[in-house]
Amino acid sequence: MAKLNQTLLLILSISYFFSPALTTATAASNKAVNFIQSSCKTTTYPAVCFHSLSAYANAIQTSPKRLAETALAVTLSRAQSTKLFVSRLTRFKGLKKREVEAIKDCVEEINDTIDRLTKSVQELKLCGSARNQEQFSFHMSNAQTWTSTALTDENTCSDGFSGRFMDGRIKNSVRARIVNVGHETSNALSLINAFAKKY
Repeated sequence: MAKLNQTLLLILSISYFFSPALTTATAASNKAVNFIQSSCKTTTYPAVCFHSLSAYANAIQTSPKRLAETALAVTLSRAQSTKLFVSRLTRFKGLKKREVEAIKDCVEEINDTIDRLTKSVQELKLCGSARNQEQFSFHMSNAQTWTSTALTDENTCSDGFSGRFMDGRIKNSVRARIVNVGHETSNALSLINAFAKKY
């Protein structure tokens, strides 16, 4: 009984000393999550936005810049995985010539998307080292343009699978992935614009 009481006392003592730190960490985490949630409400696809970015709350905290950078990084990662998925579809047997051509065209469009998102990431980083408003505006404008153009590439890829000649399974799986990347890109652009307004 005495040992049990000593053990309980030790647990309570540890809880007393560490609870303030835990409370502070939890409060900071909740604040970051709330910031992401409220920021995502201004995007075109808020549910997709929050689902994609809430996992990075500790890194983002309440920084509009980090939020925009993370959104772009996530979008770029989605585009890269989509390219890999679509490029592997050419291995399917029994594909029609037009289907193969549509897949190859789509891969090219995704390549363009990846290239433009990469440039946008670079421009957004340069915003952080801008010495004045003029430099910031220059790099921000470039980031906005590259992201917007990437969104156009994704729509072009999706349009290539709209014909009836396409195999239903392939068309549906490709368009689902492209639509997802499109939603991520649209949200990233919204968060970039929001960051630009707060600078």
